[in-house]
Amino acid sequence: MLSTLYIMKNDVREQRRQRGLSQIDLAAGLGVSRQTIIAIESGKYSPSLPLAFRIARFFNQPVESIFDPEEEELGA
Repeated sequence: MLSTLYIMKNDVREQRRQRGLSQIDLAAGLGVSRQTIIAIESGKYSPSLPLAFRIARFFNQPVESIFDPEEEELGA
């Protein structure tokens, strides 16, 4: 039996850098810790849906332009 693992890729780092923001600036703008931004950018943490929408609104982008799930088939 195969199962599917979804890995959430994101462009948060690229969006932040394009705007000349530090991780601290972005964290303050979103009301989260710098550690949260580090974890999201490194792919170690997928944000909650409300946070993903806040990030998208912060960058004035549709959420699907910043976050993209990748599917990976796993063996049984």
